[in-house]
Amino acid sequence: MKETNVGLGEQAVSREPEEVLVAYGLGSCLGVVMIDPASRLSGLLHALLPRTPETGERGAPNSSKYVESGIEHLLASLVREGAKPDRLIVRIVGGANMLMGAGMSQSFDIGTRNVEAAKTTLSRLNLPISVAVAEVGGHSGRTVRVYVAESRVTVRVIGEKEREI
Repeated sequence: MKETNVGLGEQAVSREPEEVLVAYGLGSCLGVVMIDPASRLSGLLHALLPRTPETGERGAPNSSKYVESGIEHLLASLVREGAKPDRLIVRIVGGANMLMGAGMSQSFDIGTRNVEAAKTTLSRLNLPISVAVAEVGGHSGRTVRVYVAESRVTVRVIGEKEREI
């Protein structure tokens, strides 16, 4: 197996059977997985923040660091490679509340804001996500792996065993 690390603000698309796409240490960051089993295409986005600031970065190369524009770009990349949006399986992972403590403002809860941005964007793009395929929230970091050959997704929460979602 060839493991491809999808770092902060990056995305990857693959149809290589031996490849595993992985995003390590998803705390408040969000991993968005899109899989088209029929075309054997898988994609993974590792986004940091909910939306692009009002500085015109939407089309910029670093737009994958934002949930909203990153999802749009990941979808476009998959479609360009032959995926069909109506066949996509979508998973979201991460969005933990890493900084909240007594008296801290909700504005610091980037994780929850990332999850909400993903749900809103996926809905707008007609890519609904079921609660059953979301591994989000809490206070612990996670690692997500996408096994391209099997169209399989696993998550490992810090201190727990890896499990399929």
